[in-house]
Amino acid sequence: MTTTTPPSADRRIAPYGSWESPISARMLAEAGVRLMEPGVDGSDLYWLESRAQEKGRMTLIRKSGASDPVELTPAPFNVRSRVHEYGGGAWTANGGIVVFANAGDLRLYRLDPGSDEPVAITPEGGLRYANPIVDLANRRVIAVCEDHSFPEAEAVNTLVQLTLEGPNEDGGKILVSGTDFVAYPALSADGARLAWMTWDHPNMPWDSSQLWTADLTPNGTLSDVRLVNAGKGDSVGQPRWLLDGSLGYIAETTGWWNLYRARDTEAPQALAPREAEFSVTQWVLNQSNWDIVNDATLAVSWTQDGEWSLGLLDLPSGELTRLDLPFTVITQVHMQPTTGQLVFIGASATLPARLVRLDLKAVRAGTAPTDALETIRVSADVDIDPGYFSVPEAITWAAPDGSPVHGFYYPPANKDFQAPDGELPPVIVESHGGPTGATSSAFSLSTQYWTSRGFAILDVNYGGSTGYGRAYRERLLGQWGIVDIDDCVSGVQHLVAEGKADPDRLIIRGGSAGGYTTLAALTFRDVFTAGASYFGIGDLEALATDTHKLESRYLDSLIGPYPERKDLYDARSPIHHTDRLSSPMILFQGLEDLVVPPAQATTMADAVRTKGLPVALFLYEGEGHGFRQAETIIHTAEAELSFYAQLFRFPLADDIAPIAIDNLHLFGERNDYL
Repeated sequence: MTTTTPPSADRRIAPYGSWESPISARMLAEAGVRLMEPGVDGSDLYWLESRAQEKGRMTLIRKSGASDPVELTPAPFNVRSRVHEYGGGAWTANGGIVVFANAGDLRLYRLDPGSDEPVAITPEGGLRYANPIVDLANRRVIAVCEDHSFPEAEAVNTLVQLTLEGPNEDGGKILVSGTDFVAYPALSADGARLAWMTWDHPNMPWDSSQLWTADLTPNGTLSDVRLVNAGKGDSVGQPRWLLDGSLGYIAETTGWWNLYRARDTEAPQALAPREAEFSVTQWVLNQSNWDIVNDATLAVSWTQDGEWSLGLLDLPSGELTRLDLPFTVITQVHMQPTTGQLVFIGASATLPARLVRLDLKAVRAGTAPTDALETIRVSADVDIDPGYFSVPEAITWAAPDGSPVHGFYYPPANKDFQAPDGELPPVIVESHGGPTGATSSAFSLSTQYWTSRGFAILDVNYGGSTGYGRAYRERLLGQWGIVDIDDCVSGVQHLVAEGKADPDRLIIRGGSAGGYTTLAALTFRDVFTAGASYFGIGDLEALATDTHKLESRYLDSLIGPYPERKDLYDARSPIHHTDRLSSPMILFQGLEDLVVPPAQATTMADAVRTKGLPVALFLYEGEGHGFRQAETIIHTAEAELSFYAQLFRFPLADDIAPIAIDNLHLFGERNDYL
């Protein structure tokens, strides 16, 4: 249900966009941290924190029992995997021994109990590692290895065995090879059985992937290799050995990511099958939406109709019991058997993401789940009156072809202000990245930055988004640059029809693939008044020919095989159709972006400038695909706000210097709304 502050004589009247807000741009960068990859080892709890104040450096934190958290990897260590460029699976721990990947030199390091001096166990060079597993009994590490030793050739992905002591100058003994990608190694408790997943070009892991098992000897020999689950139209992930020796995993056999169990002599068994997603897209490694509580119970998280739940699955009966928790987004579920607690990251529209522990013993004894929660770390340390927060409403509207489209609508919200009678708010349409990804209702200080100033936001889960089943995701196959734009356009037109949006102040913004949707919508549709592209794609052909391995064939399914369908790449690339542009835009780009080369932003900006449209371009040293540095985050928020204020001529409550906008004076002369 949408909530807004009701009209009041105590509230000041001011135009939308000009409202004073306690949420500053600096707060977006400095009010907290990003929490990622929690995990457990005995009674110890670990997690990663990404700190914008330290240029996005990631560090590993350990909390032992009731003691205060301790940082294990101070600067210059940056605990981040670079496998697949997006990383994930950057650390592991077993018996107090920690193994982690360092982004600075791409090496794996071992940190022993009681020591504060990590020791490198892999060589310097072109090898990258992720998803490490420590096998103490055999003094080894199993990990994904990505070999970039030959820059002119495609990287080679394998599964390797390393000695725990190092130095592993050969890069590790190869266990699995011969496929384009390998990920998610899972070792049985006795170290004798290994599971892993693979996929090959042109597939992404959610298109078609395979799950394998094998017996593994201490010296790294595989035998009895078996294919567990595979096939076109199916994808797998998150394998984990259950206590009875069977294998649990996620598969999409029915068109929904559900949980399955496989035994050697039996066909895979669906566990709690339903039209819900028990997984997320595997853009990064080491996702965990489920774990083992005991031999009869699993803890699982799932999403249905845009909202996440957490529950306990009874294996003998198949009964799934949902736990009543104050979160609408739940990720990274891990069981801590020694304490009987479940660890995960939870968030809601009004609760910033937080690392929590849920005492399952207390829940089973009758304690309400909300009373059995312990908050370990909160991502955003903000003390702001809820009267400045906009609470989203999950909405659905019809695409041009009649298909349902999903999204979240955030009305303007500020307890101190209201707009003049008759004024409609400017609306920002958010197009998420991926494009095979999803947005959620999780609290976002960035979203509240805009809504508390008087903007409305429509956050769109366009066709191709995850969380609504395979059929919804496959609406985008062959249709990228069509379906996503249509869904964003029809969404904002839905708001206009309902009187919730000013038709002369419609904005679209997005990053990466969402940046492409932004640029394409401004080029191929005459609906939006302005746009903001963050490291967005302007030239699809350039992306197909100059990107990293994981996505090098991604566009085969989203557009068509290249170069055979070069005509489609040209037809849907904004850079080739700038004559159709009619709206101003602002572009932000990192100069170290290996996913979307910076030349795409500069070329697009040049074209817009030549067209005589208002444009501003900002390039950032030291930033890659996604901004991590505090000053970059602050500058982009303030620059984008200044851009809209100058275009729509509303006064700024913020004390920020106006940015320079090329061609602004030309545009103002020929547009009535200015």
